[in-house]
Amino acid sequence: MLEGYGAAKIIWRISTKAKRCIIRISAKEQAVLVTLPKRFPYTQALIFVQKQAQWITTRLEKLVQTPRFAIGSNILIQDKNYTIRHAPDHKGGAWLENDCLLVSGDPSFLARRVEDFLKRHATKVLTQEMHHLAHTVGLAPKRLDVRDTSSRWGSCSSSGRIMLSWRLIMAPFFVRHYLIAHELSHLQHMNHSIQFWKMVDTLTPHRQQAESWLRHFGPILQAVR
Repeated sequence: MLEGYGAAKIIWRISTKAKRCIIRISAKEQAVLVTLPKRFPYTQALIFVQKQAQWITTRLEKLVQTPRFAIGSNILIQDKNYTIRHAPDHKGGAWLENDCLLVSGDPSFLARRVEDFLKRHATKVLTQEMHHLAHTVGLAPKRLDVRDTSSRWGSCSSSGRIMLSWRLIMAPFFVRHYLIAHELSHLQHMNHSIQFWKMVDTLTPHRQQAESWLRHFGPILQAVR
């Protein structure tokens, strides 16, 4: 457990690639993850963590307030707010109707049905949005995989395969647009060079706004389930 942060646990990781001490909050593990360079003094790491106390506390408090997939709760889907409702007399899993996300079946499986629906919907929407932006600039990603990730919102392989988190369907459009532009830019620049960021800014005007949103609300989005 991490002293001073209630029941939150701290997970230490050594990375040969890390050049500095990095702290992040894992919503999935409900823990504080600290990545250290090889041979980084443990005592210095503790001091570093304590100096980040306010930031850590704020992020952990947000996790406690994380919304859940439950009857009556609200959820943002593709920039529109929906209320989750139980439809026990219907069949069909989950579907959108007016301002509601209706979920059939046993209420004990409601959260799982909501997540399954969001994954399918995210695959459809993110695929459309990615191909639309790629087409406008003449890029051709080989494939899009939509997954649940704990440490990143997206990635692009050297083979041209792009991965995006299904949770982005619950983020505003400008966030999705930025992350799609980010990964598409990796098709030409497999790094974060000046040229890479210039290309990102050419593809989207939303970089600063999206990065700010992800810093503040990203941990909550990763935790909701």
